[in-house]
Amino acid sequence: MEGKMRVLGLKNCDTTRKAVKALKEQGHEPLLVDVRAEGLSEAEIAALVEAFGDKAINRASATWRGLSEDEKARPAAGLLKDHPALMKRPVIEEGGRYRRP
Repeated sequence: MEGKMRVLGLKNCDTTRKAVKALKEQGHEPLLVDVRAEGLSEAEIAALVEAFGDKAINRASATWRGLSEDEKARPAAGLLKDHPALMKRPVIEEGGRYRRP
């Protein structure tokens, strides 16, 4: 979705909602992508891992705490594929570039 600003996060996440609100106040019209409901494509996962490395994973989340030690040892890309809510959020994507607010 070239040119359109997207916010990747969870619709019920306070931090994601604050980011969307701030962007709207700055005159943007971001599209919220709920990664729990919609998942992440292989290309999005690759871009997130390239942009953030292991810091793409939110190790303070309830999802992370519920994983086994073997699961926690997996590469970030595999974890995001199986558990998109593990993404450290929110992430703003615009024009193929990924950043955090």
